[in-house]
Amino acid sequence: MIKRKTYTLCNGDVIDVHEFYDGKYGAPGKKRQKKKKPTKEQMQKVNKANKERICRQKMLEYFDAGDWLFTLTYQTRYRPLSMKGALDHFQRFVRKIRRGYRKREYELFWIRNIELGTRGAWHIHLVLNAIEDTLKLVSEAWKYGYVDHIEIGRDTRYDEDFTQLAAYLTKDENTREIKKDGTLAKPKIKESSYNTSRNMPLPEPDVDKLYRWKKEVKPKKGYYIAKSHEGNNPYNDCKYRRYTMVRLGSKKYKELEEMGLLWNSA
Repeated sequence: MIKRKTYTLCNGDVIDVHEFYDGKYGAPGKKRQKKKKPTKEQMQKVNKANKERICRQKMLEYFDAGDWLFTLTYQTRYRPLSMKGALDHFQRFVRKIRRGYRKREYELFWIRNIELGTRGAWHIHLVLNAIEDTLKLVSEAWKYGYVDHIEIGRDTRYDEDFTQLAAYLTKDENTREIKKDGTLAKPKIKESSYNTSRNMPLPEPDVDKLYRWKKEVKPKKGYYIAKSHEGNNPYNDCKYRRYTMVRLGSKKYKELEEMGLLWNSA
């Protein structure tokens, strides 16, 4: 059985679609196997993919080009002794930012990942929705070190549906880069803590059953396919496909057009 989950985001300007074979019935062309417990490595891959998907969809729903990606670093003397200490630092910091946004009558949205490197250095990757004083508020609120910032949409970590940025923001101790020779590099992260602000719910998807797997996907009338990806579930080896459609002429579409990212326009 094939299922399709459709997430309608940004008031219909973005439609995120996930099509997959139901693992209960096994991969097509193969005998149905007895249910078995997934390995630790398989669960890590599935959990990583789910975390990246939710992160990507939250960015599609709540963020745009022009918002900010920050890296908050520590001076050596202020480095926390544990993740608990780093979380306490972030909570103090984000309370100040939230007060500043409320004072200016804006709602704050954030996504962050606190990372402890294998060499003992701490830093925080943070995405914030931009208002006029965001840079000033952040530089005044972060008292433990230095602040680097990049405007989303002006950096290689931005792509049509936030796939690359979501992967960057959700790195953990199991993340390993692929070296030029194809082998896996050693992990660079010893410990991490990923989270988002609570005011960023996602809509429930519409779920449909499909009778056959289409070789190619076509955009809904009035939409453009910004990104399409196919692969196999590492747990059950079943096919899956996800693609993101953007409404032609919408704000999101114009942003992509201005940045020259419409590589697959309808």
